[in-house]
Amino acid sequence: MTKPFSQACENNKTPILKQLKTVLKNTKTVLEVGSGTGQHSVFFAEQLPHLQWHTSDRAINHEGINLWHREANLTNLHAPLELDLNNEWPVDKVDAIYTANTFHIVSWQLVERFFDGVKRHLNNEGMLCIYGPFKYQGEFTSPSNDDFSAFLTERDPLSGIRNFEAVEQLAKQAGLSLISDTAMPANNQLLVFKRQ
Repeated sequence: MTKPFSQACENNKTPILKQLKTVLKNTKTVLEVGSGTGQHSVFFAEQLPHLQWHTSDRAINHEGINLWHREANLTNLHAPLELDLNNEWPVDKVDAIYTANTFHIVSWQLVERFFDGVKRHLNNEGMLCIYGPFKYQGEFTSPSNDDFSAFLTERDPLSGIRNFEAVEQLAKQAGLSLISDTAMPANNQLLVFKRQ
């Protein structure tokens, strides 16, 4: 098997890193929910050596993630945990949770389950970072995001770009406050919440 590769991950890793350097500077442990190809985990663990970076995804993606990890051979990068948002999370408590390009792929019910997990597993004062496209007051931030969301819902009616306000509401219910909402390249956002 060849290493899985996402061009989007390659394109967005440096702008995301710039934000994470500040957001996670006092953090020790991070759980990445939905590690996908594994590219982000390798890059961030390499660039942020003070972090213990824990990857997770459904079992179907583990082989690809492990190929990236074996090549990188980093002591602060951890093998993928089997995490399905339908089930209990296989972790105790972490200082930060990071997820990229997941909310528009999974169903809204699973977004709600994600925040249940955050409520259980994020330490007090912990940080939550969510990267991806969002709508604001029901409006897309660009025509391309509108097209992308239509493509997603055609493929899976339960998926699609989420409303920022609905996501922020779930975060509040989980005891989190919005710290920053940063516009990122390619019509994406990085939402940062803190557990109070």
